[in-house]
Amino acid sequence: MSVSVVQPSRTAWSRLRPFGAGQVDLRTGFWADRVRINRERTIPHGLDQLRRAGTLDNLRLADGYRAAADSTGATLPFLDSDVYKWLEAVGWELARGPDPGLAASADEVIALVTATQRADGYLNSYVQAGDGEPYRDLSWGHELYCLGHLIQAAVAWHRALGDDRLLDVAIRAADHLPGPLVDGHPNIEMALVELARVTGDRRRLTTAARMLELRGHGTLPGARFGAGYWQDHEPVRDAATVAGHAVRQLYLDCGAVDVAVELGDDRLLGAVRRRWDDMIRTRTYLTGGLGSRHRDEAFGDPYELPPDRAYAETCAAIASVMLAWRLLLATGEAGYADSIERTMYNGVLPGISLTGTRFFYTNPLQRRTHRVLDGAGPRLPWYPCACCPPNLMRLLSSWQQYLATCDDSGIQVHQYAAAEVRTELPSGPARLRIDTGYPWDGRIILSLLETPAEPWTLSLRVPRWCRTATLTGPDGTLAVGAGMVKRHRRWQPGDVVELSLDLPARITEPDPRIDAVRGCVAVERGPLVYCIETADAPGRTEIEELIWDPSREPAVRPRPDVAEAMVGVTVPVLRRRSGAPATAGAIPYFAWGNREPGAMRVWIPR
Repeated sequence: MSVSVVQPSRTAWSRLRPFGAGQVDLRTGFWADRVRINRERTIPHGLDQLRRAGTLDNLRLADGYRAAADSTGATLPFLDSDVYKWLEAVGWELARGPDPGLAASADEVIALVTATQRADGYLNSYVQAGDGEPYRDLSWGHELYCLGHLIQAAVAWHRALGDDRLLDVAIRAADHLPGPLVDGHPNIEMALVELARVTGDRRRLTTAARMLELRGHGTLPGARFGAGYWQDHEPVRDAATVAGHAVRQLYLDCGAVDVAVELGDDRLLGAVRRRWDDMIRTRTYLTGGLGSRHRDEAFGDPYELPPDRAYAETCAAIASVMLAWRLLLATGEAGYADSIERTMYNGVLPGISLTGTRFFYTNPLQRRTHRVLDGAGPRLPWYPCACCPPNLMRLLSSWQQYLATCDDSGIQVHQYAAAEVRTELPSGPARLRIDTGYPWDGRIILSLLETPAEPWTLSLRVPRWCRTATLTGPDGTLAVGAGMVKRHRRWQPGDVVELSLDLPARITEPDPRIDAVRGCVAVERGPLVYCIETADAPGRTEIEELIWDPSREPAVRPRPDVAEAMVGVTVPVLRRRSGAPATAGAIPYFAWGNREPGAMRVWIPR
């Protein structure tokens, strides 16, 4: 059995089964490097920041201890969740391999969490160190949101390591709930489903399902941005479009998918899919970013996607990956894997520096030369509201689980990285090695190391962005189109399949209904969106003075000056005032903001 972040039960209506910790090993290359940096730098940095910010001291205060003299005494009601996300990340990391120092740090934090829990099972440092009255402010208190993250951390430690210290705490905390409640920030719903899957206690699933049914009837008071802010304006089954705070909406729909597949509820799943389709079509940035309004961290109107004012919170991108993964498991449709790829490279990774220790909370697609708008400043080592950094940690720690799936017919590879994949098919064990330089190189070579004697199906995703692709294997070479390419045969150890994806730089035009970028173009290559920074403008010209030159084509060139193995694009431009031709360098959007401060833009005027 796999041990993974999302693990539908054997009776769930789920098309695909996830691979778990220990079934996929990242070996070398792009994603292995990002995951290694997360383990070696980001997670230790996160613990240091949790200490500096006073987040751990909040738990000590709730337990009756005096805060450290140098603590800032953090006061936001949701900060416990940052501790739990960090613990979840560590759980998945330790499943990938031992780390005595990391394990000792986690033991200390788990002991602190355990000591903070009240005798009756209740656990929330903000309430315990305050008036001590649970569930008094469901609108803004984030109590169930924090409990959800505690449960998710506990599930990770149980599945990955067989360690139930946190699970015991989480079960007691969940038992304290007086019944189904509606929290201002969804998250508890998907956590309770996972708790039901781990414990076999279907009461948790029933509670999660009831929480979904209670939402959408205006039961949460004090919505300064309207009931739609926390999706309390329409029932979950009826709402046709996403609304309000982007992360809240996406977390809610994650829970809805989890409940739907466990209960076989096609109507509920269909409602989520309709919202998803509308969101991708009308409210998603080229980068996969979500949320266009700073005021309420919310989705805007259809096609309201300003590049400079984009909120595009890192947590919203992460939540999008979480939801797309659930929809992929539920339906088996490759389009959800396409969305995961776009969002991981261009929506999630920009939120963390190449060094792994500085973060963006918001991710605009343009930073101006002379006026830096809210959220467009440099990456910071931490934030007073630090939801994004530990969220990045837990996603990167579990990222290898998102690469492939299986079902009774065979193995499906959705994301490409140099890795080894192994599973048990109905007819026997299967193991394959993936070699690739993706995303810089479009060749993906899959070698069969072990295979059942009976025929089975190997499925590979050809992304929608790919215009030309070929598949070479024991049956010869053929051109293939976007979607899942399936090969059913009696495989032999030593068989090799090569998928070749053409990766020219390509020019992308926006939907004409997006007023803010009408008449502009963007540059993409493979799964990557590119941008221009001041450092790569010709003669240090202000990038607002550059316009696209339609008479020339972009060209690909290496950019080892930014990062090893990175491939950049040379962009043809004209100087606006003189009309003189020039070229500007473009780098992947995820890598912007790692050099000296300057302007940046994805969309280039024509």
